[in-house]
Amino acid sequence: MNSMSVSIPISKEDKVSGVISVPADFRKEKTIGVILAHGAGNDMENPLIVDLARGLADAGFLTLRFNFLYKEKGRKAPDSQKKLEMTWMQVYRFLETHPKYATDKIIAAGKSMGGRVASQMAASGDLPAAGLIFLGYPLHPPGKKDQLRDAHLYDLQAPLMFFAGSRDPFCDLALLHPILDRLKSDWDLDIIEGGDHSFRLPKSANISQQEVHDHILGKTVEWLKADIL
Repeated sequence: MNSMSVSIPISKEDKVSGVISVPADFRKEKTIGVILAHGAGNDMENPLIVDLARGLADAGFLTLRFNFLYKEKGRKAPDSQKKLEMTWMQVYRFLETHPKYATDKIIAAGKSMGGRVASQMAASGDLPAAGLIFLGYPLHPPGKKDQLRDAHLYDLQAPLMFFAGSRDPFCDLALLHPILDRLKSDWDLDIIEGGDHSFRLPKSANISQQEVHDHILGKTVEWLKADIL
């Protein structure tokens, strides 16, 4: 696996940083690309994002992780929905048209906000991803279970992989299950027992964060091989 830093143009004025991780046996016509977007409170150096990007590359999948504009500029508050979508689209096009690393299939993956934005774009037909991976889908704001972010999910067509912590205040599993049963897309759900929104477990679980990341990586590879290859 080889990783390299890239600069991705978003507009005439703006660029964002990214990292492409290339599997040792990379072949454009036989390799799946996975783009990983971070959540609202972190960036592309989030440990889960980094571990998945590197682990997937080691498993034979090309990966591209990137920063949204607000993080690139050192701001804490996320960009507007329009700017988030513009960044996602330009990153997707960057990989889709890359002269050396373009792949036949591209999967859109994201932590919380990053996955939500990708799914909204996919539902409207703006992001032609071959599949979507949700690393903690933000189904509702904490304490506001009546404000569900599910309407667009019913328009998705591509295969979906959900990872959810059983203690996630952004995703009540009792609300998620009936929503999944109504989706048109094929879907899989992996529950991290005891996990919060970032899949952190209580100390009493006696399971390291690295073990959690390794579990998510393993399930992701299984899903990609079963549902996408």
